Amino acid sequence: MTFRLPTASAPSASGPRRRSLLLAGGATALGLSSARPAQAKLEELIVAAKPSVVAVGVFNPTASPRFGFRGTGFVVGNGNLVVTNRHVLPDVVPPGGTEGSLAVVAPRLGESESLGVRPATVLGMSREHDLALLRIDGAPLPALPLSEAARAREGAAVAIIGFPIGGALGFTPVTHRGIVASITAIALPAPTSQSLGNQAINRLRQGSFDIYQLDATAYPGNSGGPVLDIESGQVIAVINMVLVKGSRENAISHPSGISYAIPVRFVHELMKGR
Repeated sequence: MTFRLPTASAPSASGPRRRSLLLAGGATALGLSSARPAQAKLEELIVAAKPSVVAVGVFNPTASPRFGFRGTGFVVGNGNLVVTNRHVLPDVVPPGGTEGSLAVVAPRLGESESLGVRPATVLGMSREHDLALLRIDGAPLPALPLSEAARAREGAAVAIIGFPIGGALGFTPVTHRGIVASITAIALPAPTSQSLGNQAINRLRQGSFDIYQLDATAYPGNSGGPVLDIESGQVIAVINMVLVKGSRENAISHPSGISYAIPVRFVHELMKGR
């Protein structure tokens, strides 16, 4: 059902015209008339954020290809820290410089079309929130700002940036947009039934935490990527999983359009605890 505002052919200053002026004044007070178009904000955000989004995987100098993609990450803090999902990392992370060691592919500073492989080491992990904090070698990269808000706003316009379907599309960050559709409670299960040991069971017993449901479409490869509030340009969450209808292959051929993301406050906790 929709409603229309009343109109009049010849409004008086004390009647409908006065109400129209009040409505116009309210729009100005909310900043609607002076705000930049949402599309312009999104375009500016993409340009600013892409240099901070990296591909996370393992590097093997004798393999072909040498870089094995596993997921997305993004730069935070001093420019040498990367946030991603815990499940993006191998179960066993070899020491840096060895065969199959952890690495990220990042744009070379000043060379937007060139990519460089950087060794990475794990600084900290949060299994209950499926997050990992990495340190990368080399010159600092531009870091994304993290939101300090305790909670995102339902309905907030967001952009997710990452590498859907991995290296199949090349290592150029891809952007999808949507909104925070819902804030709901969840307890993340173990990645496999074999991992459902005492620690995993204890985590489930400790209760759930809030997670953001998005109507933005994510694909395999987006895991670990940033969810950015288009209005503020800040990271509000980390892409974690997508609702799949049927088999895993359906996530590509028939995406549900429903994705889930870990609130950024848990990133703050991970960084403070390192």
